[in-house]
Amino acid sequence: MNRRAFLRATGGAGLALSLSSPAAATGSSGGAVQGTYEPLGRVPVTGAAEAVVGDDGETAYVAATTGFASIDVSDPATPTVLAEKRGIEIDGATLTEILDVAVDGDRLVVAGPANPGFGVMGFRCYDVSDPENPVSTGAHETDFFIHNCYLEDDLLFVVVNTQRESPLVIYDVGGDGITQLGYWSLLEREPGWRDIDWSPRQLHDVYVQDETAYLAHWNAGTYLVDVSDPTEPAYVSHVAQTSLEEQRGIADSDAATKGLPGNDHYAAVDDTGDLLAIGREAWSTGGEDPDRPGGIDLYDVTDPEDPIQQGSIDAPRTADETYRGGTWTTSHNFELRNETLYSSWYRAGVMIHDVTDPTAPERLAWWRDPGTTGFWTARVIEPGETFLASSTEAIPNTSLEGALYTFPIGAGEQADPPSLRDPATWTTDGNETNDTGTGPGPGENESADTDDPIPGFTGLAGVIGSGVALEWLRRRCGNVQD
Repeated sequence: MNRRAFLRATGGAGLALSLSSPAAATGSSGGAVQGTYEPLGRVPVTGAAEAVVGDDGETAYVAATTGFASIDVSDPATPTVLAEKRGIEIDGATLTEILDVAVDGDRLVVAGPANPGFGVMGFRCYDVSDPENPVSTGAHETDFFIHNCYLEDDLLFVVVNTQRESPLVIYDVGGDGITQLGYWSLLEREPGWRDIDWSPRQLHDVYVQDETAYLAHWNAGTYLVDVSDPTEPAYVSHVAQTSLEEQRGIADSDAATKGLPGNDHYAAVDDTGDLLAIGREAWSTGGEDPDRPGGIDLYDVTDPEDPIQQGSIDAPRTADETYRGGTWTTSHNFELRNETLYSSWYRAGVMIHDVTDPTAPERLAWWRDPGTTGFWTARVIEPGETFLASSTEAIPNTSLEGALYTFPIGAGEQADPPSLRDPATWTTDGNETNDTGTGPGPGENESADTDDPIPGFTGLAGVIGSGVALEWLRRRCGNVQD
């Protein structure tokens, strides 16, 4: 039975996966890994954040806070930096806090800053037909910061966030100049969201496939928008865990923007377009019954006008699950490919899940090193063979090193994985350690209730200077927005 028939036959069971089951010996993701499951290779990238893979399957591009890097991943055991571009300028001013890049064909877009208060705002396009020598082909200055964007052929889909509005804006970047074609606004469709603060209804990210844009609108939900005519995007449907009326009743800004339900942070579909995954950037907000960290929810969208929730993958648990000072283990970004989900979970590492049955995802592999890594994204390099994950140093109160890691695709188990419960047992030199504290010991399984969690708003002191980083963190924690 194919996925489309299977999803409709099983309906929306909504079953949550317990992460206590051992990894399978084989799976749809490429079979068993011989020996211990561990990274294939690693290369340092200062300021690493988002990473994407070029169409050739041999080159990765990494947003690097003060620029970007192109990486040769044709031999995943020895990823190699081909080029670095730092000091990128727009109209004579330097673009900083670059946390997102997008690639399609021979075109790369570098956008920023990811948050307000960092000077010039906009994006620059590059010809990367020769990844060792990226060539600028034009730039565009905006009056809004750019946290995320997506490139599809000649169209650039840009997330806009201001206190006034949070639309999706679409640009044509394929001609001699860069022109705006159209936009879609939640506030034009549902004006009531204008009555509350921008944060709970912000547009955080965009993913585009087969002329449909998937917009993660935080607590407003995830919206499917038809962009077949980029000058007139049209609403298709949406899914949401909470409502405008419920949001109006929440006075605590932390509870509204950092706790469940809601917090639609990233959304993407698989290669068939039938399965939608939504990652939730949420963590404990305290109280007598504190929230758990946000995980990944799966939806059947074979009929895009009628999404049906299927299963869920819970975030790993940790001793401190708060935003400020806790261990971040929510899933930041991920990719669905060939009935397999590749996901990054910050300090909780990377995972592979078989989602052939999306009502009961099966974890095939999990690798983590919380003392030295905080994974931002996971992307397939070679289907059925390898994927990559970028680790960022941009997590507050940590001393991590930015790097790009490569991993095998297949089922397997990490040897003596560090527990996420006891940071005192973590090493900070890249070596792993067994837990001697409150978590399970060697050979024991860590369940969803004995692991770790949290998100991707990050501290940049080691990259761009402590003063700027502290100001950014003050703005972020205080919900200050231009």
